[in-house]
Amino acid sequence: GHFEVVGEVGRGGMGVVYRARDLRLEREVALKLIRTEAIPEEQHGRLLKRFEREAKSQARFSHPNIVAVHDYGEGGGSPYLVMAYIPGGTLKERITDQVDYQQAVEWMIPIADALRYAHDRHMVHRDIKPSNILFDEEDRPILTDFGIAKILENTGVSLTETGMGVGTPEYMAPEQWRGQAIPASDQYALGVVLYELVTGQ
Repeated sequence: GHFEVVGEVGRGGMGVVYRARDLRLEREVALKLIRTEAIPEEQHGRLLKRFEREAKSQARFSHPNIVAVHDYGEGGGSPYLVMAYIPGGTLKERITDQVDYQQAVEWMIPIADALRYAHDRHMVHRDIKPSNILFDEEDRPILTDFGIAKILENTGVSLTETGMGVGTPEYMAPEQWRGQAIPASDQYALGVVLYELVTGQ
């Protein structure tokens, strides 16, 4: 389309993120391409419908600590999201050792508020972890990857086989292993992130 890919930013079990240029609006964006190779072909249509629904839900979000979704599309059978490009790296990259607890709490409070905002709108993140918390040019924490785990639920993909699925094992609440993600599941995961920040493990 009207996006020019500049380069790959990151890769995970669920997708690949590219830094790109929106040639129409002349701005930098992030393109998240969902990997579909591990999903049975008969599930692709359902996946695309679910993806469209989640993209529209996220595009309605307006919160300073949730990454803005500008658009969505499909390329070569794989759905993609067009999001604001957040240049400051991830929280995961900042955990090299224990973080001062006051700094840790300072980062977590805006993310907790972002989750409150989402939960008030009946959206559970399902995959809170340090690599899904980005930093903008003013060093504000920004939550990304809303609803991606939900899109991939019930697609016949096994979490253990492909690394794709309903969340990231180290941060998942017990009920999430049974496919019962609720707002408290996000709170649990955020607690694990805070623990990791202050203990370094």
